[in-house]
Amino acid sequence: MHPVQRFSAPSAILAGTPLKALFDRPFLELLAESFTAVHPSFNRRRFLKTAHAGLEDLELSPRAAHIARALIAELPEQPTDRMSTLIAAFGPELSKTNGNGLAPFFYLPHSHVISTAGVKDFESGMQANYELTRRFTAEFSIRAYVVEHQAATLRRLKAWTKDPNPHVRRLVSEGTRSRLPWGIRLKAIQANPSLTLPLLEALKDDPEPYVQRSVANHLGDILKDHPAFGYEICEKWINEARRKTTPAGQARSRLWIIRHAVRLPAKKGEQKALTIRQQARQ
Repeated sequence: MHPVQRFSAPSAILAGTPLKALFDRPFLELLAESFTAVHPSFNRRRFLKTAHAGLEDLELSPRAAHIARALIAELPEQPTDRMSTLIAAFGPELSKTNGNGLAPFFYLPHSHVISTAGVKDFESGMQANYELTRRFTAEFSIRAYVVEHQAATLRRLKAWTKDPNPHVRRLVSEGTRSRLPWGIRLKAIQANPSLTLPLLEALKDDPEPYVQRSVANHLGDILKDHPAFGYEICEKWINEARRKTTPAGQARSRLWIIRHAVRLPAKKGEQKALTIRQQARQ
């Protein structure tokens, strides 16, 4: 059994127990075990000493980043070897899109490794993102690749819109959201949302609600900075959904995406959002 399968994590955040508490000494032991199994020269004792030093004083993201730095010190120096070792240490893929609880947070330090120590080598880093998102999420780690390798990353993500795995397809829209909570701001996409429009167009009729919600949230981010452009997309999609040639299931899911995307400006009483929301209900 892989160490991640023995990682004790609740099904949801517990009142009075911060998420950072997941990353304790038993977690570090499991993490070290996952790497020593695939990388014989991994110095378990040194990693545990380095990773545990000062850990209690750190909050969630700094704690994961601290652990990531301790991992990087024990991994191969070459980026391709480093990423292949990281991938080899991964456990089983997620078999569903909901009800996974907090166990996938086992991989939050891995996300930091990919975003910092893998970004200089595009191919191996993107492969690590691809494998990570099928076990946790790469929405945070892939943002460094959007910044450093914008054109290449967007091309790769366009190809991933056809991937059979819903976690991969969700990454396409979630990882390129300009205002993703907890994620670094993607200023180029925030300034020019047309950069990700081809991705949204490719996913607007995705059959998975898990992906649909991400597309809606991405469109909602666009509406915050470029409302006219965002509403134009909404109206276009509504008109397409009303066509007789559009399958009923696709039309329903697309109209749901639009209603969800405009929910916040509609709550604020913005007339355009209220109109769009009403049109998407008819």
